Amino acid sequence: MNIELVLAAEIEKAVAEIFGHQDKVTLQPTRKDFEGHYTYVFFGLVKLARKSPAEIGQLLGDYLIQNSLYVLSYTVVQGFLNLTLKDEAWIQVFRGVKEGQNPEASKGNVLVEYSSPNTNKPLHLGHLRNNFLGYSVAEILKEAGYEVTKACLVNDRGIHICKSMVAYQRYGNGETPASSGLKGDHLVGKYYVEFDKHYKKEIEEWVAGGVSEEEAKKTAPILVEAQEMLVKWENGDAEIIELWKKLNGWVYEGFDFTYKTIGVNFDKTYYESDTYLLGKDIVEEGLAKGVFYKKEDNSVWIDLTDEGLDHKLVLRGDGTSVYITQDLGTTDLKFQDFHSEKSIWVVGNEQDYHFKVLFAILKRLGRPYADGLYHLSYGMVDLPSGKMKSREGTVVDADELVSDMIATSKSITEEKGKTEGFSEGQLEELYRMVALGALKYYLLKVEPKKRMLFNPEESIDFQGNTGPFIQYTHARIKSILRKSGKDQFPMPADITNVNAEEIEVIFLLKDFRKIIDAAAAEYSPAVIANYVYELAKTFNVFYSRHSVLNEENEVLKNFRLSLIEQVAEVIKKGMKLLGIEVPEKM
Repeated sequence: MNIELVLAAEIEKAVAEIFGHQDKVTLQPTRKDFEGHYTYVFFGLVKLARKSPAEIGQLLGDYLIQNSLYVLSYTVVQGFLNLTLKDEAWIQVFRGVKEGQNPEASKGNVLVEYSSPNTNKPLHLGHLRNNFLGYSVAEILKEAGYEVTKACLVNDRGIHICKSMVAYQRYGNGETPASSGLKGDHLVGKYYVEFDKHYKKEIEEWVAGGVSEEEAKKTAPILVEAQEMLVKWENGDAEIIELWKKLNGWVYEGFDFTYKTIGVNFDKTYYESDTYLLGKDIVEEGLAKGVFYKKEDNSVWIDLTDEGLDHKLVLRGDGTSVYITQDLGTTDLKFQDFHSEKSIWVVGNEQDYHFKVLFAILKRLGRPYADGLYHLSYGMVDLPSGKMKSREGTVVDADELVSDMIATSKSITEEKGKTEGFSEGQLEELYRMVALGALKYYLLKVEPKKRMLFNPEESIDFQGNTGPFIQYTHARIKSILRKSGKDQFPMPADITNVNAEEIEVIFLLKDFRKIIDAAAAEYSPAVIANYVYELAKTFNVFYSRHSVLNEENEVLKNFRLSLIEQVAEVIKKGMKLLGIEVPEKM
């Protein structure tokens, strides 16, 4: 039963009968500092009825007491009618929650692109926020009724890749992941840092020799070598292609290990080396349609000034692509592959302008999918020590961070003495689950658009708004259910009374589907994260005040078991939508 719709209909009937007015009623939960469950704001009736708010509220309240199936009492505070519902209403609401809802018909096809790593370095903390966001948004959209494709575009070519390759050629001495003991992506990343170190040294030497710093940055031999290597790669030089494939192969093995560890995956992976030439035909199409214009140097542009943007280059004068050219072609390719009505890019907010331009161009080109494009822009992740820089090797490496979190999880769990009854393998799994739960939850509970500070110690606390607190709450409920000696927890037919704390729990449980739909509409896992935290917190308040297993009234005991089983199910499902596992025991 949707109690809000039922109650709204009853109030609409009251307004019609008392004041002869048809009004679409919306309700809101009553504020915690006032008595009641739902509030109807009736300021709009004051002028119409020509009565004081107190009179209007009393007329409506009295009518509902006499005619409503579910209203127990009311209070009037100025233009607010606060309604308290009968226990029977909440029992019926919970019965509906237990019965569940039929899945909705498909709402359409969505493509979510995330991760998009570069093959010159391993994944870092910023990539983790991206991966967790993309994966979670995809899972939430699936649960909300969409058909979802998870995609990844790997940036596997370009000058930044050649920088690692040049440094490896110069200084690698045939080093491999096996000989170095390093994961492949870490090994290649090491040479990207090595390139930057030597590049800076060469700039210093050239400046000391009388060359301007600006000129030195352009002509440092190691950079020129990387640029020449890129030209050779584009011309298909066999030796360079072989080196490129070898280093990229190591990186992919490293990425695969990391993705598996952090629990994300993709249905389709695109590679920039396959797509970077796409889009040139779209430029020709745009010229023919008058969407683009050509300058004297043969470069092709678009004028977006009337949209508050700028003149944007879409093809260089020598016929080579820029990023926007590639993205035009790749977006067309993805639509041909999946015919998605919605396409979402999970990319940091430093690319906001790029996506505004991309979407504006596709609209002007009349692409059928253009209205369904969305940039899920997210803020950067800072650390207490400051901003991360890949070139200087000061990033927080994803693998190292996960490893450190697991070690912290282990020490905290052992310190709390919560390791009894676990095998060694079960403990390792528990440490991993808690560590990843802490990390994912901390990064997802913040609205995506907000820049955030990541504090590893705070994230793994077992108290407060953290993943481990929610995981522990789930394990606690499962422990109670096991101790009950029952396998199933049906709703007892003869329950007649519920207390205030039980109503608080039911109030939250009934909203789970609404929360999923809101998270899907906003592309925000934070909506789910904070709801699940609120549910866990509300359960703990209930459990601190009311016994379950020691309740002498068998009907009430069975009702509470049924209630907390539902809490555990919703916590588990909600956390799963965040990509987080919850343990059965802790």
